[in-house]
Amino acid sequence: MKNVTIKDLAKITGFSVATISRVINNNGRFSEETRGKVLDAIEKTGYQMNYSAKNLRMNKSFSIGIIVPDISNYFFNQLVQKIEILLFNNGYSTIICNTDRSIEKEKSYIKTLENKGVDGIIIVSGNQQFKFEDVKLPYICIDREPLNKKNTIFISSDHFDGGYKATSELIKHGCKNPAIAMVKDRESTSSNLRFAGFLKALKDYELDFNPNISIVYLDKKEEVNDNIINHLQKNNIDGLFTINDFIAFKFIDKLKYSHFNIPEDIKIIGFDDNYFNKFITPKLSSIYQDLDLISQASVDSLLKMLDKDIVLGQSISIPIEVHLRESVVKKI
Repeated sequence: MKNVTIKDLAKITGFSVATISRVINNNGRFSEETRGKVLDAIEKTGYQMNYSAKNLRMNKSFSIGIIVPDISNYFFNQLVQKIEILLFNNGYSTIICNTDRSIEKEKSYIKTLENKGVDGIIIVSGNQQFKFEDVKLPYICIDREPLNKKNTIFISSDHFDGGYKATSELIKHGCKNPAIAMVKDRESTSSNLRFAGFLKALKDYELDFNPNISIVYLDKKEEVNDNIINHLQKNNIDGLFTINDFIAFKFIDKLKYSHFNIPEDIKIIGFDDNYFNKFITPKLSSIYQDLDLISQASVDSLLKMLDKDIVLGQSISIPIEVHLRESVVKKI
């Protein structure tokens, strides 16, 4: 069967080759009626664009790299999925790179993406101290704030406000000795800001902070062991803000096994608002991050960067929400 060309589409629709080209490339002026007729003809004829020729002509690959520290993490895998859908709808394919929080892999993937000729990169770094000064492509940073933002756009939830409100809710619901659960030796700007929000809430509500008591550290495997449970009992911890929901799940499981009643003996609130929070017992309270807004802001910003239509050096803060459930508020 003969391959359908733009000239064939022009004959079928009665429009000029130039008009067909404008509709296909979505640039220039044309009416919605014209667009509809051209798209109908494309669908009926099975016309397929020669993307290699288009890429060469426009000096673009229509591909974007996405770098994440842990694709198994709920927040990251949901974020990547939403970004991929938005990019696809804008005509871009994606190359997804998982760094396992390795600085070396992160640097290697950036070079690989540059060599593959992607048009831009969306980065969620697993490195606490990063600048990306050597990145030659347009790039967006999400969640982890770079040391130097002058060549990029930084997009993130308001982690400080999230930490503050999570802790405040524990206190408002009767907790006198709340603690925060964090992973030892895994720092990021997001976790540091959540911790800062935790401290500010303690200060505002005039509660004591003792780093040996008020911080519950987990190892990199994020396991809640008997020593941690003993620490909670020994120090009368009655509220727990976990740095993410996955850690909260593990605490709930271990505490129930250790005959704690939640929320009567200890209240728990997480961060991310995982889809499964409503299906565990008790249902987990959490800080909701608006992944739709984060992904939309990220894609919009990168596409504007590619068009040189945005001021670099900006930070975009996405508001969080508190979603209270049975792990803080006792079911009536």
